[in-house]
Amino acid sequence: MSTRIDYYKSSPDAVKAMMGLENFVNKSGLEKALLNLVKLRSSQINGCAFCVDTHCSEARKDGESERRLYAVAVWRETPFFTARERAALAWTEAVTLLSQTHVPDDVYQDVIKSFSEKEMVDLTLAIITINGWNRLAVSFRKTPI
Repeated sequence: MSTRIDYYKSSPDAVKAMMGLENFVNKSGLEKALLNLVKLRSSQINGCAFCVDTHCSEARKDGESERRLYAVAVWRETPFFTARERAALAWTEAVTLLSQTHVPDDVYQDVIKSFSEKEMVDLTLAIITINGWNRLAVSFRKTPI
């Protein structure tokens, strides 16, 4: 598979706008480990090899265990994640698969137990942002380096 275009070069202002969202998310106060899990899970769902590779590497640099990273795709079947992380992963899946799930009430009820209203908005923006990056990387065939 070869890269189609380099969107960083083709539209630097668009990338700058995306980086603004990314910077907001990273400064939102949500735990770095939680954001890494969210970014990884969304990227797995979207089939974004570049982002899966990137976020696994970032998570490892931030001290995440390989065992937990391997288990993100099957998080429901493992005991490795906290209630807050589980709620965030369920929310991530529901928001990423929006057209299929319409973000069910039970998922909302679980996430509101573990996150403040501000944190829920920030978490949702984190999911929106990684979905945007995934769509750029997949559409233009950005590959891991």
